Amino acid sequence: MNITCDNDRFYMQQAIELAKLGRFTTTPNPNVGCIIVKDNQIIGKGYHKKAGQPHAEVYALQMAGDEAKDSTAYVTLEPCSHFGRTPPCADALIKAQLKRVVIAMQDPNPTVAGNGIKRLSDAGIEVTVGVLTEQAEELNKGFLKRMRTGMPYVQLKLATSLDGKIAMASGESKWITSSVARQDVQKFRAQSCCILSTRATVQSDNASLTVRDAELPDDIKQIYSSEKIRQPVRIIIDSQNKLTGNENIFKQLGETWIVRKQDMPVTKPNTKLIIESSANKNINLTKLFSLLANNNQINSIWVEAGAHLAGALIEQDLVDELIIYYAPKLLGHNAKDMCILPNLQNLSMAPKFRVKSATMVGEDLRVILKK
Repeated sequence: MNITCDNDRFYMQQAIELAKLGRFTTTPNPNVGCIIVKDNQIIGKGYHKKAGQPHAEVYALQMAGDEAKDSTAYVTLEPCSHFGRTPPCADALIKAQLKRVVIAMQDPNPTVAGNGIKRLSDAGIEVTVGVLTEQAEELNKGFLKRMRTGMPYVQLKLATSLDGKIAMASGESKWITSSVARQDVQKFRAQSCCILSTRATVQSDNASLTVRDAELPDDIKQIYSSEKIRQPVRIIIDSQNKLTGNENIFKQLGETWIVRKQDMPVTKPNTKLIIESSANKNINLTKLFSLLANNNQINSIWVEAGAHLAGALIEQDLVDELIIYYAPKLLGHNAKDMCILPNLQNLSMAPKFRVKSATMVGEDLRVILKK
């Protein structure tokens, strides 16, 4: 594995930009881009579009054709070495007789995990690993966390006033933030495997919890072209079995999963039951998330819920990112708080986050915080 050069970073950056095109469609697979270069000319490029369809390397090799011999491939994630729904990409690169493969990062998936790199090296192909790794990690936060820990990547979204309130005392909350901020939320929803909420939020807000086509930017619509927008799974916690089946979520496109403590008939179409069977009365969120990741291939969870679930997730250290939209308003001390942390007794116990970004979205401020 040799030292990287500016050319490697230049072409890998282009592969990363290609990979981003798949972020609305590939779940549960990772986003991967591939560029093939020969004599400082790009002769092939591709990205993974959807699970079950060809991987990025295959599209790039198809475009390059016979010119792929003695070329260099830039791939954002280690080429797979196993037969899944598609043949191994490492074998395709070997068959094409490439001279060199540059890889942004090793794949932590146990079925790959260095085997693709070894297969390429054993075939006499020069392999370089570790070019723009940080950017490649950012492409697949959910997939990488699930592979490494067996847990999904959790983003908790809150829309709040400057004084941290999410609704008036009466429950009135439409709308604290601007329409521009609500459109921005659609982009995050569209990239998530699922949207998590509670029965109380669904019923009080008459929520749909869908990706609304009309509110997505044109560049995202172009990625989908003629296909229907992928709807993330709606996962609703209903530990007291109070959903009636008449709620708005059951009338939407896509699937709805109901999380309960006991088995009960589910008669609505595109609806299934998730049983969280731990002994405690409330839903065990850690066990639920593990179940979703390991049994249902859920890479990422986008949470839109009230103060109780928000507080529980923060208190149990289950939030990877806080995404807060601050409206330039004050709602006063009688309004409803954005999260409830009943066990927080002193300042030293306060959950700590670091600011990743702060961006104006219309008239609102979007702050993204990470653990």
